[in-house]
Amino acid sequence: MLLVASERGLVSAQFDSDRKRLAAARKNKEWMESDAALANTRKQLDEYFAGKRREFTMDLDLRGTDFQLRCWNALLAIPYGETCSYADLARKVGSPRGFRAVGMANHDNPIPIIVPCHRVITSDHKLGGYGGGLDVKEKLLDMEGAVWRRRHPSLAFS
Repeated sequence: MLLVASERGLVSAQFDSDRKRLAAARKNKEWMESDAALANTRKQLDEYFAGKRREFTMDLDLRGTDFQLRCWNALLAIPYGETCSYADLARKVGSPRGFRAVGMANHDNPIPIIVPCHRVITSDHKLGGYGGGLDVKEKLLDMEGAVWRRRHPSLAFS
């Protein structure tokens, strides 16, 4: 993953499979490489993938429209190992018929895994989409022990 941070927090975490975004990111002249600035983020991601971390605590610098920010903040409230549907999330952000718009906000999520859009599935319990690929989404859900193939409760997170 390519990690990008500002003085306020993590701005972006791009999968290395997203070649177009990575190429554009690397051309940004305002960015400079700093292992020290991202050491905590890397450590937390390593702990997550090792099964030792369920919540991330780094500062985030989310940048998007008001609607995207509402969606991304709602994603942060979905607990580790749980899922909700796009329709559930749409209701949560005050747009009950906006499940497609929620899907687009998830698609545009600049910080996957940490802002856990992988925890959102379709109402009929299919994976839906994922920027890192459906195989990655399935592996993340399985790693977290999420029960997504069976009926899941309505959105219960606060």
